[in-house]
Amino acid sequence: MTTITNVFNRTALAVAMAVAFVANVQAQSITERAVSHPDTVIEQTSVTNLKTDSGKVSYTETRPLDRIVAVVNNDIITEFELQNRVHQVALNLRRQQIELPAMEALRKQVLERLITETAIKQRARELNIRVDEQMVSAYIEQIARTNQTTVEGLRERLRGEGVSFSQFRQQIRDEIVFQRLREREVDAKIEIPESEVDAYLAEQAGFTTGDTTEYHIQHILLPLTSDEDANEDTVKLAKTILTKAKDGEDFGKLAVTYSKASDALSGGDLGWRDSTRMPSVFWQTIQTEPKAGFVAMAQSDTAVHIIKLVNLRDGVKAKLAGTPVEQTHVRHILLFVSDLTPEAEVISRLGNVKQRIENGEDFAALARLVSVDRSATRGGDLGWMQAGDSVPEFEAAMKALKPGQVSDPVRTQYGYHLIQVLERRTQTMDATRSRLAARQTLREKKLSEAVATWQRELHDRAYVEIRTEHLQ
Repeated sequence: MTTITNVFNRTALAVAMAVAFVANVQAQSITERAVSHPDTVIEQTSVTNLKTDSGKVSYTETRPLDRIVAVVNNDIITEFELQNRVHQVALNLRRQQIELPAMEALRKQVLERLITETAIKQRARELNIRVDEQMVSAYIEQIARTNQTTVEGLRERLRGEGVSFSQFRQQIRDEIVFQRLREREVDAKIEIPESEVDAYLAEQAGFTTGDTTEYHIQHILLPLTSDEDANEDTVKLAKTILTKAKDGEDFGKLAVTYSKASDALSGGDLGWRDSTRMPSVFWQTIQTEPKAGFVAMAQSDTAVHIIKLVNLRDGVKAKLAGTPVEQTHVRHILLFVSDLTPEAEVISRLGNVKQRIENGEDFAALARLVSVDRSATRGGDLGWMQAGDSVPEFEAAMKALKPGQVSDPVRTQYGYHLIQVLERRTQTMDATRSRLAARQTLREKKLSEAVATWQRELHDRAYVEIRTEHLQ
């Protein structure tokens, strides 16, 4: 999800505060107005101060501000939201040097993404998935550190790009909710049987140079339905797009215009992947002509794909025993969220523990005192870890730390952690770790496909009414 831009008049703080208050009151009834008045034009009352000889005189004026462009179940998407998101997507595409499609096509593509996001938020509300302010603040602080700046520095950077910090904060909240919902409805249902791990390792045991080649891939996805006539039209459209791509039209622009995949607004770019980390239909297709610039169409049971092989490179990785890998000596303090210790309290407690460590108290002693993990008796010591040994959130935080550093509270499926890296080294990989790496790779491959299917299902189950007269 990309950030939504907003306009805030910093030269008239009193006026802005009044406008924000009125807008907030109006927003509470906006859904009811949309349902009862199909052609609602949302209006905003603005307060203006005039300077006279006797002092300030305030008056109000009402002006058209917004229109409803789509209804998703009981929620709405407004023209203001759509315009803001289109603006941000356009900025992101320019940064990636992707040619912008026609504005009408871009608006429709962005609207489809907003509809999917709204359906996801509604599902999260159904399941009562919530995020408190401390959690959002902790994530933003982590983002700032990752970008080697402070929260205030991040705020200034966003302001320079025309992005409201309050809207950025809301985006982070939405992303955390999405992550939790995905963990509950998708991640937890993915299983990797031992037989799949065995098959994967057997394939890798006799690898050749081609097995370890990485491929930079872009794709366009057009979903199929149970309607045969509609599917024929989809295939015809796919052939038209394929012709344009082969004729040299910018593939990223085509993806933004036509693709229904969640990565459409980033030009359909899947990045660098080896054969084990891409859908089977992609691998089978690019094998027919594995060279840079190759474009082809492929069809699966659920969709038609246009695939472009942007480039190839040698991607030898630590897949089998004997390959040098980086290992990290790490320890942690773990606290659970429960009815007795809610999330906000857990984050606050860990924040206090981190402050005590930074003030000179011993990490191991505090781990023995407060950590609920079995490693507490060892001072929280987890020993030497490498890629695939931990869940992605823990691993990402661990990689970002320098020896001696302590993280902010990091959330995983197990609870909240304070993580400290002690040292790093390069070591050879044994057979047990090869199985762990194989399992993680297989899980990543399944997760990507499962998330895309889940998002489409949420979108398709929702009642959606698009106000086409307001899309022009």
